[in-house]
Amino acid sequence: MKINKVAILINVIAWAISFVWILPLMGILMASIRPYKEIVRGWWDFSEFNPSLTNIFNALYHPTAPLSKGIVNSLIVTIPATIMPIIIGALAAYAFARYSFTIKSYLFLTIVLLMAVPQQSIAIPLFQLMKKLGLLDSLIGLSIVHTAWGLPWIILFMKNFFATLPVEVEEAARIDGATDFQIFYKIVLPLSLPGIASVAALQFTWVWSDFFLALILIYSPDKLLATQRLPLMRGQYHVDWGVLSAASLIIIAVPIVLYLALQKYYIRGMVGWVVKG
Repeated sequence: MKINKVAILINVIAWAISFVWILPLMGILMASIRPYKEIVRGWWDFSEFNPSLTNIFNALYHPTAPLSKGIVNSLIVTIPATIMPIIIGALAAYAFARYSFTIKSYLFLTIVLLMAVPQQSIAIPLFQLMKKLGLLDSLIGLSIVHTAWGLPWIILFMKNFFATLPVEVEEAARIDGATDFQIFYKIVLPLSLPGIASVAALQFTWVWSDFFLALILIYSPDKLLATQRLPLMRGQYHVDWGVLSAASLIIIAVPIVLYLALQKYYIRGMVGWVVKG
């Protein structure tokens, strides 16, 4: 039996990278479920091991920055900011993938270029615009901003994914008398579930993990998102690393759970990143 040395080397490197990558996560996990006195000499010291949910409970119901309220606020922002750009972006992407119009190439180029605009460059104009619209310090306003910010990459992703779908099925449906909307709704969308799942997982993760835009637009204590509450859990004279670790673990757990739920679609949907002419 011939041994594939290259494959073995690749697997060893991959496992080594995975091990190094997961070490900090293990440290956060141990700090969140164990008393500080047990990990003061290192989380890998298991001479004493008395796990509990005390730190997690204290993070969720923190006296000054309860994470439970932050999670609710984050979901209020994240769920609409995931669903709305997918709906709008899928419709626009289908138009780019299937129809021809005069300024199609220039408009698509503009959308692609918008992806290169850094958030920091629009911070002040965005703040002024949201203030004029009366959407400053509003969870719905922040959700609208994330919807607009996610549209360019979602259109690019879905346009390239639609380009991989067979046109013959749509043409057959059109011959049978189906309208464009019926074709899109009953044929294209069901075939696009892997791409939609990939977009949903990525958009949800990016909006959920956002700190910069939330820092600019949300400032009322009762409206702060989960990511904004994490720094507030540091005391002025004392830092409870167990509570901070537990809060960090809770925040990163939400997108991980979503990814696991959509995992069977996620990898197949990544074909949408392949750019086609």
